[in-house]
Amino acid sequence: MANIQDIIASAVKSNAGGIEIPENLKEKALGGLSDSIFGSLTQTVTKAGGVDQIKNLLTGKQSAASSPITALAGNIFKGNASKLGLSSVLTGALGNIIPTVMGKLSGILSDKDGDGDVDLQDILLTLKGGSSAGAAKKSGSGILGAATSILGGILKKK
Repeated sequence: MANIQDIIASAVKSNAGGIEIPENLKEKALGGLSDSIFGSLTQTVTKAGGVDQIKNLLTGKQSAASSPITALAGNIFKGNASKLGLSSVLTGALGNIIPTVMGKLSGILSDKDGDGDVDLQDILLTLKGGSSAGAAKKSGSGILGAATSILGGILKKK
């Protein structure tokens, strides 16, 4: 299975097809949009109730359009747009596809570690793109490692 960053990048590219993006800004714009969506997930996971919000979004229990994670992704993208050199019109057009892209993530979360429920371990496996409990227990680095460490401490997970 592809990791969640690959799924986001693919959904961004396929949904941005109808938006005219200057060639010199295309990679930055699409990368910035993908980073904003992934950033909203990683920021949410560290907040109180964040694990449940992600679980509800990724299992399809909450629509992407009404999710606070989607709103956060939009705010992150708008905040970074000027740094990317995007016009307000282009920022608005790209920002409008965030709910669609977030909707593509619905249903990607399932019981990946085989323990009979969807929990923190399954979210971490989904973020990493893995499919077994052993994969999530390996020492991670970057965002996944930080999320694992933070969430492990918050939830006192073994």
